Amino acid sequence: MRPPAAEGPSSFRSQQRFSDPAQSIPPEWTAPTPPHGIPVVNPDTTGPIAVLEQPYLDLSTVALLGQPKRKPTKGWRRLVYLSSGTLVNLGDGAKAARRDTLTAQVNRPLRGCYRIAVLSLKGGVGKTTITATVGATLASLRGDRVIAVDANPDRGTLSQKVPLETPATVRHLLRDAEGIASYSDVRHYTSQGPSRLEVLASESDPAVSEAYSSEDYRRTLEVLERFYSLVLTDCGTGMLHSAMSAVLKKADLLVIVSSGSVDGARSASATLDWLDAHGHRDLVRTSVAVVNAVRPRSGKVDLKKVDDHFARRCRAVLHVPFDPHLEEGAEISLDRLKTPTRDALLELAAVVATGFPATR
Repeated sequence: MRPPAAEGPSSFRSQQRFSDPAQSIPPEWTAPTPPHGIPVVNPDTTGPIAVLEQPYLDLSTVALLGQPKRKPTKGWRRLVYLSSGTLVNLGDGAKAARRDTLTAQVNRPLRGCYRIAVLSLKGGVGKTTITATVGATLASLRGDRVIAVDANPDRGTLSQKVPLETPATVRHLLRDAEGIASYSDVRHYTSQGPSRLEVLASESDPAVSEAYSSEDYRRTLEVLERFYSLVLTDCGTGMLHSAMSAVLKKADLLVIVSSGSVDGARSASATLDWLDAHGHRDLVRTSVAVVNAVRPRSGKVDLKKVDDHFARRCRAVLHVPFDPHLEEGAEISLDRLKTPTRDALLELAAVVATGFPATR
């Protein structure tokens, strides 16, 4: 007996043993993927919706290994850490954490060149010392180049705050400006201290330095801005000398220095008055006032009232305490400063850095 004949192709398809793959794909497979997750199906509806799930876990080192606790650097916490054979790590205290925060602020990214002018109408308030110390603090913590320019027409002493490496002055730099093409060329005219702060000296002859004009200062900045991220200018005590108009026109920040005495505070306030009256109100509003203790505290001046006066006119008011090393008037080493002085300078540098223009 012959077996039954096989069914034709049409009858085989009619059994619907197979379905079209394009019709069997779940709709959530074809839904667009949102930017921070994958599409999920809402159980209350039949179609996919773009509900964002939690993003994928970060695979950074901190996320995978955690933030390691820093070893204590001083005090009883360090003693416990060492005496326990490094098994008990309590980390640094609040003061050390504060220093870390300020240091991070000092290291804010900076694009281009930021120009800081340090000035006061009164001499003897430590204007040059503040220029050198805050410049040294910035240079020691940041990785970019920092330079301080002596624009004092009356035989400035800024170059005495760092070891002298060259007899060259700003006048020599201007004479050879057209041939300066690299940072190594500029270094022939500057002296550098242990903090990495560089200083461009002024002329020692007052008759020559008086000729340092606004045009000369503008040309000096044109050279320095190409190679330095921070340029601090130690101004003279007069507001009307030849270079001062260019200093104020180019400055991004003013640091007004006052002593803790009555005449020092009045002179600093008079400096702000002069700036207000001559069209520099915006610079006054963003300026930083520094009350510098040039001698041990012994007077009866109410410094809280001094602070209140300058706080109403400036962006910030800070104090730098008296320090025997700074009183010497010689080369400055940050390592020889007392801890309160270093902390005050760190806070001043951090306040200066808050004025840096925002960068992406």
